[in-house]
Amino acid sequence: MVLKNSLNFISEFLDYASRQIRKIYLSSKIYNNKISKIDDKLIEYKPNPNLLDCLIKYEKKKNNIENFYLNSVWTNKNINEKDYKKLHNFFWLFTIDLKSSKKITQSIILNWIETNQKYNSKNWEIDTLSKRIISWISNSRLSYDESDSSYKEKFNSNIKKQVNHLINEITRSTWVNDKMIGCAAIILTGLSYKDEKYLNYGLNLLKKIINLSFDATGFPKSRNIRQLFFYLKYFILIREWLKESQNEIPDYLNEIIFYLGQSYNFIWQNTNQNFLFNGNQNNKNYDFDKYLNFHNYKFKSESNEYGGYVILKNKNVIISVDLGSSPERKYSDDYQSGALSFEIFFNNCKLISNCGYFQNYKHQLNYISKSSASHSTLTLDNRSSCKFKKNSNNILKVDQDLKVLKKTVLCEKNYWAIIGSHEGYLKKYGVIHERKIEYFPEKKKFLGTDKLIKKKKFKSTNFEIRFHFEPDVKLTKTQDEKSILIELENSGWKFSSKNNKIDVETGLYFGKKNSFVENQNIFISGITQNENEEIIWEIIKI
Repeated sequence: MVLKNSLNFISEFLDYASRQIRKIYLSSKIYNNKISKIDDKLIEYKPNPNLLDCLIKYEKKKNNIENFYLNSVWTNKNINEKDYKKLHNFFWLFTIDLKSSKKITQSIILNWIETNQKYNSKNWEIDTLSKRIISWISNSRLSYDESDSSYKEKFNSNIKKQVNHLINEITRSTWVNDKMIGCAAIILTGLSYKDEKYLNYGLNLLKKIINLSFDATGFPKSRNIRQLFFYLKYFILIREWLKESQNEIPDYLNEIIFYLGQSYNFIWQNTNQNFLFNGNQNNKNYDFDKYLNFHNYKFKSESNEYGGYVILKNKNVIISVDLGSSPERKYSDDYQSGALSFEIFFNNCKLISNCGYFQNYKHQLNYISKSSASHSTLTLDNRSSCKFKKNSNNILKVDQDLKVLKKTVLCEKNYWAIIGSHEGYLKKYGVIHERKIEYFPEKKKFLGTDKLIKKKKFKSTNFEIRFHFEPDVKLTKTQDEKSILIELENSGWKFSSKNNKIDVETGLYFGKKNSFVENQNIFISGITQNENEEIIWEIIKI
């Protein structure tokens, strides 16, 4: 153990030293000269800014550039990190009325260029830099047109200098989303300047991202639903740029859009609901649906399972269950240990929920939202079904993974059944958790069976099975304390569990990005027995 800790310390020290040396190099004159080697090509393809409707939430009321006369802000140090990034990524250009002054717009950009000629770790990071390139080129009617030759030279030189830096650094990034945005920026630069070097690099990087980030069915290896939507938007954006600029669209791009489109249709278009599994949050996608329809993208899904998620639905009820194994460590940044957790909707109101995800890695609530206790599933000894460990960036990643051992899905007119099991508690407690959820449509009744299967090295411990609810759902214990009444906006339900202790407690709900409110959950508690045992519970409409 001492040797292992010593090796870890040495490794972390060397990694830290390497990063510090690289920072010095990036800020050096040698590096600045390296990325300043550019050609004199001018912009030829100017993309329609409306192609970014899938990514940018436009304000209905457009602003005049006079309201954004920001030259003095580039040197303002009294600005928080979030606003700083928004300012320097220039996505606010998409909110500017095209009737605004081109001269003022270009003056602001020129002032930024003169203030940020060299690499700056704060505003040359991949995400901010990539969005800035996309914004400058996409808003060329304001940022470029009707400018003099001196401005054009500085504008073109600075974009290519930033892209050269991007190419040098993008493979070093551990942030998958940053690589995708950076890849899009490189491709757009190659298309706009008709530069085959940039375009080929960007398309090759795109192919690598697809090969590395998606499983055989085209679902993200992270199993992150939010990331699925993110990738689909950027892939479609790149495809539309290629089509508009009359360039050939690679088969691998069409193929991944087809597969991601199936999953998008399965998870969102067929349900219009948000499922709070593995990093997902409440987010309506109606504007993106309009974008897809306008650009003639039509997706279909023919299975009831994609990416380890099962969804069964009829006119009134939707039930979704996480039946997937945990992702590999390198894809687990936003993974939540909610194996066999489930959510139920009745007439568009959520009956059973998970708690959602607190995205800010630096906040302790991020860890809480990753725990099994934040999901409608079973926990043993107040531990999660997966073990997490922080990496060098203080991001919790899966350290001890989880495998789903079996799964069965039945969907008939008058009977549904979803069965699955996992071994997340096997190594420490000698227990397999198997869950069976049945639904009887005629009776509007859900019947659940959580089975604890004893294996070798069994260790008795306490267990809890939680059923979380959205904040506005009301719970009331009956006088006999044998059941709990659930009041939704549109219906009433009764929860019961024979021969088990049930109670209600207060928790936290993270459905909205980086925010939390109190909610309630029903929980069944007890002690695991030496023999196999079944905990049976029921939710029935009243």
